[in-house]
Amino acid sequence: MLLNALLLALREIRRNLMRSFLTILGIVIGVAAVITMVTLGNGATRMVADQISSLGSNLLILRPGQRLDPGRDSAGAPNFRVADAEAVGQQINGLQAVAPVVGSSVTVVAGTENWSTTVNGTSQAYFTTGNWKLAAGRLFTDDEERAGKAVCVIGHTVKKELFGQRSPLGSEIRVKTFACEVIGVLAAKGQGAMGMDQDDTVLMPLRTAQRRLTGNLDVSTIMISLKPSADATQAMSGIRALMRERRKLGDNEDNNFDVMDTKQIADTLSGTIRTMTGLLGAVAAVSLLVGGIGIMNIMLVSVTERTREIGIRLAIGALENEVLLQFLIEAVVLSAFGGLVGIGLAFFACLGLSTAMGMPFLFNPAINLTAFAFSAAIGVLFGYVPARRAARLDPIEALRHE
Repeated sequence: MLLNALLLALREIRRNLMRSFLTILGIVIGVAAVITMVTLGNGATRMVADQISSLGSNLLILRPGQRLDPGRDSAGAPNFRVADAEAVGQQINGLQAVAPVVGSSVTVVAGTENWSTTVNGTSQAYFTTGNWKLAAGRLFTDDEERAGKAVCVIGHTVKKELFGQRSPLGSEIRVKTFACEVIGVLAAKGQGAMGMDQDDTVLMPLRTAQRRLTGNLDVSTIMISLKPSADATQAMSGIRALMRERRKLGDNEDNNFDVMDTKQIADTLSGTIRTMTGLLGAVAAVSLLVGGIGIMNIMLVSVTERTREIGIRLAIGALENEVLLQFLIEAVVLSAFGGLVGIGLAFFACLGLSTAMGMPFLFNPAINLTAFAFSAAIGVLFGYVPARRAARLDPIEALRHE
């Protein structure tokens, strides 16, 4: 009986191909929209998490001021000293590396080429806190740090802009008024979480930057990398207590520094993106309901058009359940086929948009199966009323219908 009802449904769909296509269009758009929104949202969440983690593993960032955004409130807040970074490394448990950093935006010159970049003075620990790898050359040594030697390690972007395809190792670049020997090139990281180019940087020993670039002993940032087993909340509490003591803040005084946990930022951004993805998916799901209403409308029209056919079937012995099943299967076939087309459309849309937006393409079987099941359920839900109406027709009245 099921096979016969399915064949009758397919025959009827094939008989009105254009009407069938227009009927399932709402389902196609709805399924494609839901899958596309959720897939792109998952890709955006993964991209944000990857960009945050690329800053460093279990990373805490200590800066003066009460906010850490680009317009942070650091006016009047004193900078740190190297001794502050050393105190954090010695007195706080669970730390893997602590790196003092001082930075300045400078135009660097190599031969006839010049490039505006950020020059950071720091220690070897910076490469650990920031998960930096070398593509070529070496890092500066302890002796070079202590002596304040004019050596530097450049990022991939700086290397490309100043040297092109040539090896920069052993060459000199001019930073403000002094020449600096390039001893290493960092492996490329790409774009950071805030849209910055992480590869657009020049790293040199902290003492070199303080003597020749900034002209003071201030440290603007302290990068702190935690051990995998460390408790970030406990470490941050200890750092705040230590900094308040070192900066001689009274009990009634607010902190004039802040500690940022990059993992918390990643979780917050990811949560926000997931919420927005859910909202967009819910809005897109409304089109599925619209598609279901379209199926109900067309099936009601079909019942009216085929009233005489239904009357003949009932008159020669067809059961009400058989008529009900025929129209119900027809509605389910339409919605399920629309779901399959929507899944295919969403796949290519997600693939193209992910590539265009530079996001990872994360194929999620669960959301595809859920969308398909929902589209089939739409067929059952909105196809039942027309099917029930067809099954309850009076054969005598149906045969009289013109």
